Amino acid sequence: MDAETQQRILDAVDAGFEAQLATTRDFVAIPSTRGAEGPCQDMIGDLLRARGYEVDDWHINVDDLKDLRGFGPIEHDFSRARTVVGTYRPSTEGGKSLILQGHCDVVPAGPLELWDSPPFSPVIKDGKMFGRGACDMKSGTIGALYALDAIKAAGLKPTARIHFQSVIEEESTGVGALSTLQRGYRADACFIPEPTGGKMVRAQVGVIWFRLRVKGHPVHVAHAGSGANAIMAAYHLIQAVQKLEIEWNERAKADRHFKTLNHPINFNPGIIKGGDWASSVPAWCDVDCRIAVLPGWSIADHQKEILACIAAASRNHRFLANNPPDVEWSGFLSEGYELTNSAASEAAFGKAFNKVYGGAVEDLVFTALTDTRFYGLNHGIPSLCFGASGGEMHGFNEFVDLESLKKTTKAMALFIAEWCGVERA
Repeated sequence: MDAETQQRILDAVDAGFEAQLATTRDFVAIPSTRGAEGPCQDMIGDLLRARGYEVDDWHINVDDLKDLRGFGPIEHDFSRARTVVGTYRPSTEGGKSLILQGHCDVVPAGPLELWDSPPFSPVIKDGKMFGRGACDMKSGTIGALYALDAIKAAGLKPTARIHFQSVIEEESTGVGALSTLQRGYRADACFIPEPTGGKMVRAQVGVIWFRLRVKGHPVHVAHAGSGANAIMAAYHLIQAVQKLEIEWNERAKADRHFKTLNHPINFNPGIIKGGDWASSVPAWCDVDCRIAVLPGWSIADHQKEILACIAAASRNHRFLANNPPDVEWSGFLSEGYELTNSAASEAAFGKAFNKVYGGAVEDLVFTALTDTRFYGLNHGIPSLCFGASGGEMHGFNEFVDLESLKKTTKAMALFIAEWCGVERA
């Protein structure tokens, strides 16, 4: 691809950026928390149809996915869960096929009074867009769509098949991405524009979600010593898993990528519910937990370690020794992923990156996970993850930096043109 063609594409991104931001605002304004992603999928379907893509919009059948690698259990109402894929088919076959994917599900906003502006009323201020999902990752999804628009606006069309995929469940199981593979979608490479701060994810952790269901013995608090406090017993178990976290981080020091990080394995007791009355010793406590694993670590083996840890801690507790807790697997059962088999796709992206940013793209060792794992681990599809800068993901006042978003969109557009090939429209 010559310099003049590249410049036409870059100029088209600049010309379409205000429209891109308006579409992003509309997308962020939809409160697409778990189970409520339907309106976002409607919007994506409409955007794809308006652009002439073939649209496949289907309800996900969990039974079709249960035996696939990387499946995590679904506990909530899944009756309205959908995946949307828009397919571009070239008139001339010349390049390599590509999956572009984003997830439209977002995490809960939390107490609204702790936001400077309402989380689902996106605001642009000081070169940033604020709103839940603005960074993670609705701006990236819309950026990928407008990268394709820029190629068309530059008077060009790709010469390879492209699947634009909008998925759900990235924040809790990943079964949205898994459903695209079950449906049969494949390509020579996958690109996911998660917010990576302008770096390429080289390796990422996997994640296990589990729930501790702890029992106690209720009595009036006046006689607390004769009862067993389930909340305090749960805290005893949390401390035991914290020790396991230390052991796993010691193990991580031998990993070729994660040894560069001080604390790559993070354990988080994220939700706690328990008790019925402030003056009653609580009879129950549920704790929803997340812990990371590294690429190459067996999920089944590390589930066994968690169970052994909980069992050992229970044996050392007055009440739990005879009333052990239940452990439930409550979401992610996801392996870590290391980018491999990707020389050609990385070379194509390297050209795009150098044109936009100058120099070579830096690697990122990621202590969170992305949907890239399904494509690489399940089908050997090299899966690149690169995106804009931002902050406060999963926190209050989440934002994406708009200048970085524009650069990311330019890099995506040039990468698509390089990888898929282009011809005059």
